[in-house]
Amino acid sequence: MKKLAPLFRFRVLASAALLAMAAAPAWAIDAFTAQYQASALGMLGEGQMSVAPQGNNRWQYSLSIRNQLVDLSQKTVFDEQNGRLRPLSSSDSSRILVKKKSVDTVYDWSKSQATWTGDIKPDRAGPLKLQPGDMDALLVNLAIVRDVAAGKPLRYRMVENGRAKPMTYQVAGKEQITVAGKTQQATKVVRTDGNKQMIVWVVPDMPVPARILQRENGQDSIDLTIKSWR
Repeated sequence: MKKLAPLFRFRVLASAALLAMAAAPAWAIDAFTAQYQASALGMLGEGQMSVAPQGNNRWQYSLSIRNQLVDLSQKTVFDEQNGRLRPLSSSDSSRILVKKKSVDTVYDWSKSQATWTGDIKPDRAGPLKLQPGDMDALLVNLAIVRDVAAGKPLRYRMVENGRAKPMTYQVAGKEQITVAGKTQQATKVVRTDGNKQMIVWVVPDMPVPARILQRENGQDSIDLTIKSWR
């Protein structure tokens, strides 16, 4: 059975050079819940994304994907500083067939460092130096939606699992996509990294991607298509 690539992190597919991201203007964050049809390891299931307020300018962004073979859960607590989405902590847990994994991350901005605990190699536990604008892979999802709407370059630095990685997405034109039975025009953006590819569809006024497709070696590994959101 083919290997399932790390999610987003799908954590979003996620080198030394830093690709600078200009500080974005203040961007309103709203609570939402989105339901997705999910495909992983070739089997259909359910997915959900949500953002919920935590108080004191903090929010929790959650993603889950489940079918009979896969159970993935990711949560990131973040705030907004000068228009940037700043991760504070995250937890990732997964079960793929019989293999389980759990990793927790702390982003300590007072020390400008990130550290990891759980099922991670000692040389990846950190600390790793943070730079302004660093995000985890879940937050890249929100940033893509924001930056497509604003017409900004889709360049980010993702920090996860003891490493920092620059990420650049390219706009690949417009495409029709069906959302809750209605046809919508979406902006399609693509990132290719060796044999891996991430494709994201963004629909105007929708707070999260309408569809996210992760491919490896030319084959689909994870596919999320939105069914409804509120």
